[in-house]
Amino acid sequence: MILNKTILILEDDLLTLSKILARLATIEQDQPYDFSVITLTNYQQVEHFINKNPAIHVDMILLDRDCKLGGSFHVLDLERLGSEKVIAISSVPEYNKQAKARGVSRVVLKDYRNLDAFADRLAEEVEDLVKHLPMREDNIVHPT
Repeated sequence: MILNKTILILEDDLLTLSKILARLATIEQDQPYDFSVITLTNYQQVEHFINKNPAIHVDMILLDRDCKLGGSFHVLDLERLGSEKVIAISSVPEYNKQAKARGVSRVVLKDYRNLDAFADRLAEEVEDLVKHLPMREDNIVHPT
């Protein structure tokens, strides 16, 4: 039996993404579950792969705002997926405030001048959120 948590990361900056993934790898080493990670780097992917897929389930969402295509990751259907599982991670306080207005309660302000400190703070928030996530039947995988 394997315990699994799926994390959706909406982040377009690859350096930031690499820091986040490194922290998730560290967290995973000390937990009784494995992470499955879905990473999307532009808003069009969010619309196509997430919003138009009624079967998608994620346990946690790391939500940036701007993407390189000029759009916004805030097109994500938070109402369907659940704002309680989101950590807003924009470097722009106003964008995190917009996420809060949609029900997001967890925010870690991204700091491009010190991405390591940002990633450390985010890792703490991820660890805390994971403790509060309900266990779902699809979190338990029985290998064949």
